[in-house]
Amino acid sequence: MSLMVNNLERLQKVIAHNSEYSRRKAEELISQGKVSVNGKIVTELGTKVSGEDEILVDGNVIYQQEKEYYLLNKPIRVVSTCSDEKERTTVIDLIPSGVRLYPVGRLDYYTSGLIILTNDGELANGLMHPKKEVKKTYRVSFTGEFNPDKLKKLRYGVDIGGYITTKADVKLLSYDQKIKNGRLLITIHEGKNQQIRKMIEAVGCRVKTLKRVGYAFFELNQEALSAGEYRALKPKEVKQLYHLIK
Repeated sequence: MSLMVNNLERLQKVIAHNSEYSRRKAEELISQGKVSVNGKIVTELGTKVSGEDEILVDGNVIYQQEKEYYLLNKPIRVVSTCSDEKERTTVIDLIPSGVRLYPVGRLDYYTSGLIILTNDGELANGLMHPKKEVKKTYRVSFTGEFNPDKLKKLRYGVDIGGYITTKADVKLLSYDQKIKNGRLLITIHEGKNQQIRKMIEAVGCRVKTLKRVGYAFFELNQEALSAGEYRALKPKEVKQLYHLIK
């Protein structure tokens, strides 16, 4: 089967668009002699290919697929992976599609909320790159002693295990001093593993529930998506996401 590419495009761009590899990784693979075009090893990064060319990376054929983009309201007890050895429900299971989708980043098993899934490797890798600082907003319910000093620490950075978080937009929505329960709205531009939970633990509190209510310019309260529901992104929204990573 030939890789369908409109006109001529740079080889590394075609690989990034149609696989899990970032464009930088694709360039590395080309330089290392691990990419062939029509049976010939290619190491020149300026090489351009067309829809008639067959491209192999490490012996595996790269096929162009129609790009698909979805916004999902992930429920709790669903894993943000393509498959799960424990046979738990994955975000991929929730979206019937004829192409292989990938989640953009992860929400842990007990975190719900917005997540994007796509088969566009270049966009996915761009959105997950730390330097792009795509904003993510979470609504947190927590338990434990809380005061203005802890709020300040969350805003200006806490140690979450050898890493000091950067400044975050943190709003205290409510706090009941009597039962030591509260709610926060936290916006971060990083994506460390279980970062919000670790931030809350760093100030001596514990997360009760966690939901991502905002991702980039998407807001859950403006989406008619119940838990487990999804929708396809509009072409204009895809262009806006690409604008964020340029």
